[in-house]
Amino acid sequence: MSLPVPFNKSSPQGEEFNYIQQAISNGQVAGDQTFSKKCQRLLEDTLGVQKALISSSCTHALEMAAILLNIHPNDEVIIPAFTFVSTANAFVLHGAHPVFCDIKPDTLNLDESKLESLITNQTRAIVVVHYAGVGCEMDKILEIANRYEIAVVEDNAHGLFGKYRGRWLGTFGCLATQSFHETKNITCGEGGALLINAKRFIERAEIIREKGTNRTRFFRGQVDKYSWVDVGSSYVMSDILAAFLYGQLEKWQEIQKKRKNIWKRYNEELSDWSEQNGVKQPVVPEHCDQPYHMYYLLMPSVECRSKFIARLKDKGVMAVFHYLPLNSSNFALQMTVKGWQKCLCPVTEDVSKRIVRLPFYADLGEDDQNRVIDSIKNLT
Repeated sequence: MSLPVPFNKSSPQGEEFNYIQQAISNGQVAGDQTFSKKCQRLLEDTLGVQKALISSSCTHALEMAAILLNIHPNDEVIIPAFTFVSTANAFVLHGAHPVFCDIKPDTLNLDESKLESLITNQTRAIVVVHYAGVGCEMDKILEIANRYEIAVVEDNAHGLFGKYRGRWLGTFGCLATQSFHETKNITCGEGGALLINAKRFIERAEIIREKGTNRTRFFRGQVDKYSWVDVGSSYVMSDILAAFLYGQLEKWQEIQKKRKNIWKRYNEELSDWSEQNGVKQPVVPEHCDQPYHMYYLLMPSVECRSKFIARLKDKGVMAVFHYLPLNSSNFALQMTVKGWQKCLCPVTEDVSKRIVRLPFYADLGEDDQNRVIDSIKNLT
């Protein structure tokens, strides 16, 4: 009997294990050592950002962004309703009220046409999520944000090395965050990064990341001792993880090429089946270059999705759904009674019930992908 085709599987793509051995042999296993610096330099050089700081998770990078923006209780932060809870939690931790924006029915990104109506005198930030690595409509979003003088943060957990109108995702907002969780294209198991596109945030970001101390300046020889100078926490990634991450980052183009071939094959092979069964495939606008983070389908109904997932599981194929709407979560409904704005997001509610993600990882072999495709085409 064949082994199941998992939804996700991480695997080394280059010199990951060799670099981990080097880090251990050099006695450099804490944060901000050789491989941390290599990762940050690669991100800075490739993306052209002012500063990249790798962190223990994307969640922690978002928390740093909230501190840098001086988010206070009762501030409002506009966030898509269709995202992971960390996008909201990072700001809620500081007392902010999330204002949930609905998504577009095509790209599943924040609907920029609904953005301006959500802005109030309390709005302090707009957080965009490039769903599946397909860029939000950043021209319009930035035009609105600049007119109201509101900061834009990119939750780019899905979109590393993707582009919008020829420009790297993660370089539009004053701040952006990345994820290197095991489900992401580039991974070290758990990890993230804060990308800084506004120079004024760099020094304070280094302090926040180092428990509120000016330790980074001390190691650069800019002060003779370091001390507690601001709020902060322990957001630094171990250099063992950074060593694994650097092995992945070095191979980002090869990883992306593998994923592109897998994505395109799904899209082509399932085109006729999707049309015949009322299933929608991903929409990628011509001005967006995706990094091929996931492949999903939108089923006709929640009942169809449940049957689809169950029948694939019977055939040894693991397919899964995705986010539950944050605006109608138990916590959000509880907090609405305490002052949060009630947000109706019908597209999010609909998409959340119908979306299903297919097995997708860099080393998904042709035989296993054939199993997935054939299993879908043979569903009755």
